[in-house]
Amino acid sequence: MKKTQIAAAVMTVAASFATQAVARDYITIVGSSTVFPFATTVAENFGRTTKFKTPKIESTGSGGGLKLFCASVGVDHPDITNSSRRIKGSEFDTCRENGVKDIVEVKIGYDGIAIANAKEAVKFDLKPKDIFLALAKDVPDPKGGDKLVANPYKTWKEVNPKLPDAKIEVLGPPPTSGTRDAFVELAMETGCKKFDFIKAMKKKDKKKFKAICHGVREDGRYVEAGENDNLIVQKLKANPMALGIFGFSFLDQNTDKIKGSRIKGVTPTFESIASGDYPISRSLYFYVKKAHTGKIPGIEEYVKEFTSEKAWGDEGYLADKGLIPLSKEKRDKVAKSARGMEPMSRPEEK
Repeated sequence: MKKTQIAAAVMTVAASFATQAVARDYITIVGSSTVFPFATTVAENFGRTTKFKTPKIESTGSGGGLKLFCASVGVDHPDITNSSRRIKGSEFDTCRENGVKDIVEVKIGYDGIAIANAKEAVKFDLKPKDIFLALAKDVPDPKGGDKLVANPYKTWKEVNPKLPDAKIEVLGPPPTSGTRDAFVELAMETGCKKFDFIKAMKKKDKKKFKAICHGVREDGRYVEAGENDNLIVQKLKANPMALGIFGFSFLDQNTDKIKGSRIKGVTPTFESIASGDYPISRSLYFYVKKAHTGKIPGIEEYVKEFTSEKAWGDEGYLADKGLIPLSKEKRDKVAKSARGMEPMSRPEEK
């Protein structure tokens, strides 16, 4: 295609966007169910205290949100997506291929992943190795040797004699969830590495290593409960010996109904996550489509509200919702970059 044709095509897209923009005068946000309550709180405050309309937010899961976000630019596509994990290099590439070229990354704080059960049930004290053996699709043969077999464990006591003699039943997020991604990486992979012959695979065959360590059993012991954390709580109340997986902020808001298991002897609390003592913790983000700023009203102002000390600071209103804040130095750095709408570089793959 000639340069003049390319220029004409770009101008056509820009003109189309400008025409469509009249059809939407509010921000649309998709993504993580974990970030959802924080974003909702900011959006409500934003709509109440500014001249802009309250943003429309949909909980689609981190992966689902990034897929929608990266599909294209224009009023039919989201302006912002929330994520409970960092965008992957492959997702970044998809964005660029679809014309979403300037992405602003905003790291908002930290969250822990809780493995919880009903408040009246026995409290679990789990190690990453226990989690891997209970939930992996394939595990080392209990009879010994460097061989993998389909997961034979039916009770927690079979996994570890110190654990309750209760049926393994864990309600957790689907593959589209950032919580699921973080859980398999931070909990299951850590436990998986306790077996030397599997750990050695990482250097020889990274794809095989990941398939083993991140593969979740599909025989009914792990139950995908969708993106609705409230539904998991209801099921835990109905079955006190079942466990559920979700972000700490949700546990913090439901301490009258559920309690978090200890991981390596550490209970998930605001303090243990902030200090780094709790083993299963991760960073939270949202991503902004820079091409939409100046066209969809309020995007820059929403970012400013979210990155204000009154929102995400140590004593901010998001801390009351369970967000673990970044350090003041880190907040200042992220706020400067976010408010300046500085596009991110392609993230490095692990």
